[in-house]
Amino acid sequence: MFETVLQVPIRCHYLASLCRKGRSCDVEAYVSVHFTIRLFTVFTLVRSCSLSVHSMGNSTSRLYSALAKTLSSSAVSQHREYLEQSDVEQLDPKELLEECQVILQKRPPRLQRDFVDLRTDSISSHRPIRVMQWNILAQALGEGKDNFIQCPMEALNWEERKCLILEEILAYKPDILCLQEVDHYFDTFQPLLSRLGYQSTFFPKPWSPCLDVEHNNGPDGCALFFLKDRFELINSVNIRLTAMKLKTNQVAIAQTLKCNETEKLFCIAVTHLKARTGWERFRSAQGCDLLQNLKNITQGAEIPLIICGDFNAEPTEEVYKEFSNSSLNLNSAYKLLSADGQSEPPYTTWKIRPSGECRHTLDYIWYSQHTLNVNSALSLLTEEQIGPNRLPSFNYPSDHLSLVCDFSFNQDLDRLL
Repeated sequence: MFETVLQVPIRCHYLASLCRKGRSCDVEAYVSVHFTIRLFTVFTLVRSCSLSVHSMGNSTSRLYSALAKTLSSSAVSQHREYLEQSDVEQLDPKELLEECQVILQKRPPRLQRDFVDLRTDSISSHRPIRVMQWNILAQALGEGKDNFIQCPMEALNWEERKCLILEEILAYKPDILCLQEVDHYFDTFQPLLSRLGYQSTFFPKPWSPCLDVEHNNGPDGCALFFLKDRFELINSVNIRLTAMKLKTNQVAIAQTLKCNETEKLFCIAVTHLKARTGWERFRSAQGCDLLQNLKNITQGAEIPLIICGDFNAEPTEEVYKEFSNSSLNLNSAYKLLSADGQSEPPYTTWKIRPSGECRHTLDYIWYSQHTLNVNSALSLLTEEQIGPNRLPSFNYPSDHLSLVCDFSFNQDLDRLL
């Protein structure tokens, strides 16, 4: 009863029908009303079943009870006030990880990956900054539109798949987390990760394809999380990308953070460019727009920059070349895993659709190569680990692999603002 209450999507049917059919409603209004109604309903239902919940005793899931407390604490307030509250009870990440593993005990064990040491100079006296990039696969798209023909529908069950996602995040403990295709921000990732010490921002796509799927959970978009005890937010910009002077459906978030330990500034950005073959020029235009925005934000590369994203572009595409040749002096971190340090991984996504097998390199972590060092990077899953049915699967929740890097500031850097 308790688990079901927390997971049943509750919507404003009027706004939802407008978004799905005519797509004429305001997305922010949809998200606001959807979230507020969901919270209020969950709050009411949780109160009504409190006796049965208490009777479950020690077997009650900490994962769901933590989510319930977070949701019910501000059920009758506006979601912005809820998101800004700072006095919520903190969670122990080890306990949450253990709880995820209990829920996943009938699934195969998590696939193991190792970090590759990439340091070429002396060890920094400061802790590295761990950045995680991941397209986590929107739940609505995974179940309703993406047609992963070799992936059983049971493997996409949200109650377990979200635990696989959380398990991956908790296992690698990123200081900064950049996600794409997030359609469970308000009811899952923001409530839980905020109680693990993360501050976050979510920017949905204006016309998310998730809204075309029956029983969707709202629009998907980009989300950026950072640990509040490690960084201070200086500036945050939500960017709706343009192409040929027209606003597009793709977005980015760019934030200037101050590292509390070094007191140095840097900019972190997350984006998700237009998908599919035939849209190469469109992606190129979006990339140019994003680069121009980042030049302004970083004051012409005065502030070190890290860009995470699903670019939906192979290294042969023009948008990749634009980032490689940018005046921002960017390099792709995962090239450093190759023997010559100049080649991207053979794949970051691998799936099977009705049209055939899709094996591509689309995801990147770009960084300012003159001001930042890559200390280590997480190795990719091997073909053997991925298995013949490819991704997603019972033991990996997305069709995209997560990328994780440890960064440090150059020791001789003395021009940071």
